[in-house]
Amino acid sequence: MEPKDRQTQPDARSQHRAYVLDHVVAGSLTLDQAAKVLGLSTRQVDRLLARYRDGPATLTHGNRGRPPANRIDDQLRRRVVELATTTYAGVNHTHLAELLAEREGVVVAERTLRRILAEASVRPVRTRRPPRHRSRRERMRREGQLLQVDGSRHRWFGPDLPFATLVAGIDDATGRVPGGTFRAQEDAVGYLTFAQTAEHHGLPGAVYSDRHGIFIVERNRAPTLAEQLTGKRSFTQVGRALEEAGIGWIGAHSAEAKGRVERLWGTFQDRLVSELRLASITTIEAANAFLPGFLDRHNERFAVAAAEPELAWRPWPAGLSSEAVFCFHYPRRVGRDATVSWPDGDLALPRRSDGRSWAGRTVILQERLDGSLWVDHDGLCVPVRPAPADAGQLRARRLTPPLDRDLPPDLTELLDADTSPVPEPPSDDVHRPRPDHPWRRYRDRRR
Repeated sequence: MEPKDRQTQPDARSQHRAYVLDHVVAGSLTLDQAAKVLGLSTRQVDRLLARYRDGPATLTHGNRGRPPANRIDDQLRRRVVELATTTYAGVNHTHLAELLAEREGVVVAERTLRRILAEASVRPVRTRRPPRHRSRRERMRREGQLLQVDGSRHRWFGPDLPFATLVAGIDDATGRVPGGTFRAQEDAVGYLTFAQTAEHHGLPGAVYSDRHGIFIVERNRAPTLAEQLTGKRSFTQVGRALEEAGIGWIGAHSAEAKGRVERLWGTFQDRLVSELRLASITTIEAANAFLPGFLDRHNERFAVAAAEPELAWRPWPAGLSSEAVFCFHYPRRVGRDATVSWPDGDLALPRRSDGRSWAGRTVILQERLDGSLWVDHDGLCVPVRPAPADAGQLRARRLTPPLDRDLPPDLTELLDADTSPVPEPPSDDVHRPRPDHPWRRYRDRRR
């Protein structure tokens, strides 16, 4: 059970909303701008602002963690899924809602029916692409409010050399590129490394990216058992890091929606490729060392002034380490010998300073970008080391004596004289019954 002071603390989303609403109250953000950063409608932000004036605690909803009162019974959900996949298989969702009400007496709204079938991984019979309206969007007012991030796979080192991926971001207000990193492919390590390279600026208000699996877990899949028990969807490693850092995430539905970072790749694939060729750089390591100087020149040439000079980068909270946040987290259960399992071998936890035992606790094993391994539990973060081999797994090794070394004369004569092979010990895995075993007489009895 968590302490009372931890239960009353707002979560990262409430803190992020409070931070944005502080700027709305101060007049540095409009309701429309706050709605874009928070991913809400303008009316919803207006409601949150009215509640926020009574105190930050009002941002936490009183029904959090409770099932909704109008939730459809699980038995009825199973019946709807069964009918949709058997009797009414191949019927579109609108028609299915009508048939269930007319023939089965099951009245379910069409939108609710779509959600139930989507959670059960039942794909719709027909899908339609609604028309999309796209309009040019104005820049953010202040630097640090929004970062557009993406990865570009290109032959950065020449047309005859392998592909590489550059992961970088661009500030929406100024067009400034705070950092980037080259990777062999677009992966989570690239985005976590980019987040650390931009650490000296501070935390942005939100990041804007595509809906890559690095950022978000599939929404159309059925929830897992752990998600059903906790009532929360799983995070990816990058999504979890953004959540812990209090950075909002906005997913674009098209490449045109994040056009600023897409145009950045056109500039980099022209200028950066040429400069890498002039510097005779053909490896990812050398390119990462060259990139900061290039970004300084690029920002000086192409960055523009923000509409408002005040920076929106947030300082890092006290006690929050970027190495501990922007890394890989794995939950592990501690054994009775204060070890946790790991693919490369068990890891030993150090003795706790408070004298308490690690045994039976569920800890978070952090695999940081520098390769070090740490364990985090209840605010205690300590490094771990490989555990000694289990005594039950130690065996005598069968080693052949080296014959190409100069041995003493008495040992040489002994080896030359004894040329008989060493008998192998009987294997414990093969059991041979004795001659008078009943199993051997079974065939005779059948006769």
